Amino acid sequence: MRIGIPETLTPYDLLAPAADAAGRTSAYHSLKGIVRAWIVCHINQGNAATILLSPLQASAVAGTGSKAIAAARIWTKLDEAFTTFALQTEAATYTTDAGVKKKYVIFDLDPNKVFDANSATPFDCIAISTGASNVANITSATLWIQQRHSALGGQNPLVD
Repeated sequence: MRIGIPETLTPYDLLAPAADAAGRTSAYHSLKGIVRAWIVCHINQGNAATILLSPLQASAVAGTGSKAIAAARIWTKLDEAFTTFALQTEAATYTTDAGVKKKYVIFDLDPNKVFDANSATPFDCIAISTGASNVANITSATLWIQQRHSALGGQNPLVD
């Protein structure tokens, strides 16, 4: 399958760039019928306070039954000057280092692995939450979805 933007790889805004002193949680998006998804977090860390990033799963886009995901692959580029990303240990959350740098943290989400499959109610919605940090730390996040079929006529992740 050829991967192209926006036909098969579609971005959705999770967190607009903003100061993250108190932390915040994005809206939930449905991953029903998708192949794979990535939460791409961009951080402009202006203060040495670390930032906790936590993808959350729910059974509906309203956030029903919200809880942590299972471990996911995590890629980081903790300095904008780096040319490559580093694969981290699989985990359900990631906390940045205290370095005052521009950073990327990517959660690689395989719906068959990160969602609670043992629940009577299926979990298929995703959001990202940031922990309390410092007003000088600016965070944003985008959800990239690889659709099974063309996004031009595919599943709408904004509805259940």
